[in-house]
Amino acid sequence: MPRSASRPHVGQGFSPATVSRRKFLAATAGGIAAAVAACRRRQPWNGADFPPLPATSDVLLLAAASYDANLTDIIGRGIDTLALPLTGRRVLLKPNMVEFERGTIINTNPAVVAAAAEACLKRGASEVIVAEGPGHRRDTEYLVTSTGLFDYLRDLKIRFVDLNHDDVRRAPLRSHFMDLPDLALPVSVLDADVVVSLPKLKTHHWAGMTCGMKNLFGAVPGAVYGWPKNVLHFRGIPNAIVDLAATIRPALVIVDAIVAMEGDGPIMGKPRHAGFLAMGRDSVAVDATCARAIGLDPTKLNYLDEASRFLGNADVRRIQHRGERPERFRFSFEVIESLKGLRAQGA
Repeated sequence: MPRSASRPHVGQGFSPATVSRRKFLAATAGGIAAAVAACRRRQPWNGADFPPLPATSDVLLLAAASYDANLTDIIGRGIDTLALPLTGRRVLLKPNMVEFERGTIINTNPAVVAAAAEACLKRGASEVIVAEGPGHRRDTEYLVTSTGLFDYLRDLKIRFVDLNHDDVRRAPLRSHFMDLPDLALPVSVLDADVVVSLPKLKTHHWAGMTCGMKNLFGAVPGAVYGWPKNVLHFRGIPNAIVDLAATIRPALVIVDAIVAMEGDGPIMGKPRHAGFLAMGRDSVAVDATCARAIGLDPTKLNYLDEASRFLGNADVRRIQHRGERPERFRFSFEVIESLKGLRAQGA
């Protein structure tokens, strides 16, 4: 699949030093111990670095009975409701692509990805790319073609970027729960004006749930950190979820919950028809809403509970539900035994 070219543009306040993966690894080898030692002296996050939380955050729950619905129109209306400016902006769509097994629902459905791309283009985006760095399957081209995503992108003339093999740039982490000062992140992510997280809603045997925040694991390049993004696991998955969300700060989350996954997710679970898309500009609020929809208590998901202190609103009293009422999409998803303690009361 095509790769992103390095750009001289400095995006989102990160260092302009764009390097190849090989050069990055060579430069990193000598200095990582000192960098980690410096990071240990920091607090996990500095309130002065983050704006105050909004009084309320909008989350849209939009009915979509199947993937044959007019998803472009549904997503487009959601973007308009959320007043997300796209004219002249470069948009990166980050779906959830893990593995392909025929007849399963592991990945964000390609119809949702294509609809999001088309909706963004219709609203004046100067460029839309789809980008992912799978943590399980190393052959990304196989995933893109086998899932059918390639056919959609070809028809729309949308470029795909393999984030596992994109060029990288050092990005200072804006919070430090992993006890790291920075990560090497793909230039395509750092230089995008608008990053959109496009997860499949799933239970997750380690994190509890895959949604907008956990989906950002795919932005960490496997060619630098290995498979399945070893540094994120070594440093603690909840810690990594918060640090990536705080640093990348996606401008929009669109959750594919038309057919979700319950049980032993994110790969071995079972399909569960939920019939909705969730959208919002506050990743924490979207994740908290989706957790409640599948019967989990957001305060028991430790990454969500921590992120609600400085990144976004998880308290239901501070979430303004738009579109369908949340009661329409209220389920009790199956979870594995070790996650039953995450259930909401009465779920």
